[in-house]
Amino acid sequence: MLNQVVLVGRLVRNPELRTTDNNKSVTTVTLAIPRSFKNMNGEYDTDFVDCILWENTAKSTTEYCKKGDIVGIKGRIQSRVVEKDSEKKYLIEIIAEKVTFLSSTSNKKNEDE
Repeated sequence: MLNQVVLVGRLVRNPELRTTDNNKSVTTVTLAIPRSFKNMNGEYDTDFVDCILWENTAKSTTEYCKKGDIVGIKGRIQSRVVEKDSEKKYLIEIIAEKVTFLSSTSNKKNEDE
């Protein structure tokens, strides 16, 4: 069996580092990933994928990345069930194993100045 995924997309918002009760660093980022084909209206749809980053990966991503930056994420797909008001909701998330910083909006701003 194989559970591996590679995604490249733009960060939807600035990553925010949090600490769990077990004193582990974590952040959740959402990647905006445009589809490679047009819909019936001739437009490109975009998928928004939540990715969970732990420990050093979370720390470095929070430190060096911000909204609009392009990143590559290699990881695995994880599903979990969340129960709210007696209703089960199934969530699919990506657990990041490696993050690659591909482009930074701050670098472009510095180059323009």
